[in-house]
Amino acid sequence: MHQHLFAIIDVETTGGGIAGNRITEICIALLRGNVVVDKYTTLVNPEREIPHYITALTGIDDRMVANAPRFFEVAEKIDLFTRDAIFVAHNVSFDYNVIRNEFENIGQSFTRKRLCTVRLSRKLIPNLLSYSLGRLCDTINIPHLDRHRAEGDVDATVILFQRLLSLDEDFKVFNTFLNPRSKQATLPPHLSSEQIEDLPEEAGIYLFKNQKHKVIYAGKAINIKKRVLSHFYDKKKEYHLGQETYYIDYEKTGNELLALLVESEHIRKHYPKFNRAQKLPATTYQIISYVNQRGIIQLALGKTKALNDSVSTFYSRTEAMEKLEEICETYKLCPRFCTLQSNVEKCSHYKIHSCEGICEETESVEDYNEKVRSAIEFLNENKPSFAIQGKGRSNGEIGFALVVAGQYQGFGFFDQNESICEVEDFEPYLKRQIASYHTHAVIRSYLKKYGEDNVVRFENAPTVRCEVRSLTIDLFEFFPGN
Repeated sequence: MHQHLFAIIDVETTGGGIAGNRITEICIALLRGNVVVDKYTTLVNPEREIPHYITALTGIDDRMVANAPRFFEVAEKIDLFTRDAIFVAHNVSFDYNVIRNEFENIGQSFTRKRLCTVRLSRKLIPNLLSYSLGRLCDTINIPHLDRHRAEGDVDATVILFQRLLSLDEDFKVFNTFLNPRSKQATLPPHLSSEQIEDLPEEAGIYLFKNQKHKVIYAGKAINIKKRVLSHFYDKKKEYHLGQETYYIDYEKTGNELLALLVESEHIRKHYPKFNRAQKLPATTYQIISYVNQRGIIQLALGKTKALNDSVSTFYSRTEAMEKLEEICETYKLCPRFCTLQSNVEKCSHYKIHSCEGICEETESVEDYNEKVRSAIEFLNENKPSFAIQGKGRSNGEIGFALVVAGQYQGFGFFDQNESICEVEDFEPYLKRQIASYHTHAVIRSYLKKYGEDNVVRFENAPTVRCEVRSLTIDLFEFFPGN
């Protein structure tokens, strides 16, 4: 019989996950092999109020802990009690990190090998409906008295742990979980190691899903397996994500550009709980046109947070203003009717002096509007069409992202032996996607970083119009520096 020393531990806390969570009660049972040799339990003054919902769950209130020792007063006892032991808990990530944080708060480190009875139970007692301590004890007939109190939960976990030891007589499964290279100790309690082993070490996206298979996080990676594992190294930062993850799906993309684009699509589609970036639409600017009361076609800057247009997108007001000024000067338009000046009868722009008199009524409305239409037509006809090509998902495959008339169309893959010359040749291989601020930003960033590397440009490509409003001028240009 193995003679490892195990510390079976449970803490009750003030609630709130990991950060800022304080211990209100701790119980530790020491097992030598499978025999209990010592036990320690105490209430702890958390030095803050205990929320009512925690009191309703545990029965521990402020009055009970008022005269209890504070953590720094019991820290040495906890350290010595567990120093040579393997830290064991039901959902060990929670208890271990709460205790480690308490030690950090008093300037001390706390590091132990650890085992999770949730993960061990999933391996040694498979196919149960629930692995919560209460449900598990009910299912396999373990007495569980005084639930949600530290000693009651530890007593039940001790019996469960002894049962698990008896199911692994040669200690093979336990040794696997204790092997630091197995990553078992760092994985979330509900995620099987087989799912991790099946992940590819290639570029693509990965999706964390909860118990109902709902996507709760979408990410991209150059190496999917390595990136997924990195989420579970920092338990303090990503504790809640790990606790809610039951399944991981992935999609290989072959290269980072496509991974970024596909990640953006999943965030837009699923609105995952744990994705902060990209969920809120960024403020962008458009050049729009409308007809005023005199029948003059006016140009103006419009601010929008729309996600699903938009070839006429600029990422700063300065950039949009510079483009508007360029249009005004090139086509001899009036700064007043391009909204570059306001509250003036006659334009007097500090830089643009090409107005031919529409503001003084010495130029006809018809002649002026024809110049505006020419500017709009030129801009609509001069939006770039191109494909960015890169590594595919396997040898001999090419991945691509396609932009037609300035608007992202989607991505796809084709065999390198295929004859792909014109924009229409990409159509059979294209997986269409919805263009958004973020997809445009990804492509714009790529072009800024890599220039024309791997870019195939097309002449006379078919026009793709954005249907946001009939007179919106499509101005987005995918060029470095724009």
